[in-house]
Amino acid sequence: MSTATAAAALTSTIFGNQNPCNRRWMEISHSPAGNPGRRSLVTRAAASTDKEKKNQPKRKTKRPKEVLEEEKPPPAAAAAEDGEMQGVSTATSVSAIKSRLDEVNPVGLGRRSRQIFDEVWRKFSGLGTISRTARTDADEEALLLREGGPMCEFAVPGAQNTTVLVVGATSRVGRIVVRKLMLRGYTVKALVRNADKEVVDMLPTSVEIVTGDVGEPSTLQTAIEGCNKIIYCATARSTITGDLNRVDNLGVYNLIKSFQDYNNKLAQLRAGKSSKSKLLIQKFKSEDAMSGWKVREGTYFQDVIAAKYDGGMDAKFEWSTENEEAVFSGYVFNRGGYVELSKKLSLPLGSTLDRYEGLVFSVGGNGRAYVIILEAGPLADTSQSKMYFSRINTKVGFCRVRVPFSSFRAVNPEDPPLDPFLVHTLTIRFEPRRQKSVDRPIGAQDLRSFQLILEYIKALPTGQETDFILVSCTGSGIEPTRREQVLKAKKAGEDSLRRSGLGYTIIRPGPLVEEPGGQRALIFDQGNRISQGISCADVADICVKALHDSTARNKSFDVCYEYVAEPGKELYELVAHLPDKANNYLTPALSVLEKNT
Repeated sequence: MSTATAAAALTSTIFGNQNPCNRRWMEISHSPAGNPGRRSLVTRAAASTDKEKKNQPKRKTKRPKEVLEEEKPPPAAAAAEDGEMQGVSTATSVSAIKSRLDEVNPVGLGRRSRQIFDEVWRKFSGLGTISRTARTDADEEALLLREGGPMCEFAVPGAQNTTVLVVGATSRVGRIVVRKLMLRGYTVKALVRNADKEVVDMLPTSVEIVTGDVGEPSTLQTAIEGCNKIIYCATARSTITGDLNRVDNLGVYNLIKSFQDYNNKLAQLRAGKSSKSKLLIQKFKSEDAMSGWKVREGTYFQDVIAAKYDGGMDAKFEWSTENEEAVFSGYVFNRGGYVELSKKLSLPLGSTLDRYEGLVFSVGGNGRAYVIILEAGPLADTSQSKMYFSRINTKVGFCRVRVPFSSFRAVNPEDPPLDPFLVHTLTIRFEPRRQKSVDRPIGAQDLRSFQLILEYIKALPTGQETDFILVSCTGSGIEPTRREQVLKAKKAGEDSLRRSGLGYTIIRPGPLVEEPGGQRALIFDQGNRISQGISCADVADICVKALHDSTARNKSFDVCYEYVAEPGKELYELVAHLPDKANNYLTPALSVLEKNT
């Protein structure tokens, strides 16, 4: 290939001109000192631009001879006379070609791309460095404002208006949670027992550190003030029963109560009611509270044959002066018989049940199962009322039972779903069938008798997001000698959170592993059936993602790494994608799980 041909092809590539006919070339001969006979090529601009070419009509006629003569290369004599001018033009053109060559050269492109990457990474790392630096708060604010917000692509909408209290911020999960929250633009407060230098050095400078003890409610007011959400990662460091009870049980309860008191205080200052407070439907604190409740008896069989097997039934609802409590008790020996306690609801002015998510019963007794029945329809014509039912189980002693409105089913399958706005009557029914034995000697049980002590009935507030995230455990990986004690304290704390009325998310991870997150797929399940471990970073990522995920509200679930179960013993329904910031793996994983477990 000749020099002229190579230069023409190279210059065509530089200028993006794939059609050589669109450019015209002039061959210039000059003899610089030291290099006689050197030939160079320079370009001449076309006679018309592309736009002008489009506007001109196509002609098939031959071009005039004068134009052809003008476009011919000048003779050598003319080139020699203008050698100086052409030499300058040639040098300029060569430098331009070299400049373009540097731009399209792969080495040059790689160098330029590395420069751009290094510049972006320097800005990115300056924003993302969580370790303590000498930068002042004013410098940090200026930097965040100049870059358009905290951590750019990591920022979550609404995070700058949300303050999250992290309890157990120095724990294995808590330390990662704090950093993930800051990367996404949240305001973070950390509750620690001792703010010594070692603890302070473990946390970023922009985290507000508050000293307090979850076992002492009086020390939690300062930590709760100004907070919108709570992530509880604290756990007892010893297996002593008192320590487990203080942190994992009473600690959760104290923090919930302080959070509720703070929200109620804010609502009172605004002359309203807290959206996180429960609605009191009935509290049985005196004998007067029992007025309006009626006891009824009935049977599912109305025939002569059933009457032969009637053994009688009895039920009463009375006030126990000895223990100062309302007791609904009796027995049912009839085949297909039942007894029930019902009352027409009278809600406070301006309150309707459609603003609430379900009911919570605080009851005690001998651990029988009951049917909760709601009648819904227009009050003016009760004949058009529809009946909806949901079954609940109680424990021996006192317990709180949550009954979401979504769990109620129509007695008549053709009726529409329950509309809480139309509910006007509440009924508690006992029937001997479907009763299960409780943890008592078989000889001491009579499943046809019952006792139900009523403390209160409240409505749980509704909402779209979770307010309180609790990191619990599955019990897997804990020494058998201490597993029962740990799980007892953990479950007591979970129960306090479920009956609080707050939107909650309870995460039960498998054994924690110190390794990077986002490396393996995760399994979400319910029923304490998992056995694998999980990275602390993945648990922290689930906590942060659950803050604004509506599918995570009022759910408890187990999570661990993906594993292959034995044939016929599959323990889970869904395997999520690898957890990272680019995909929303939590919503599809939790959407198939049950609420209010």
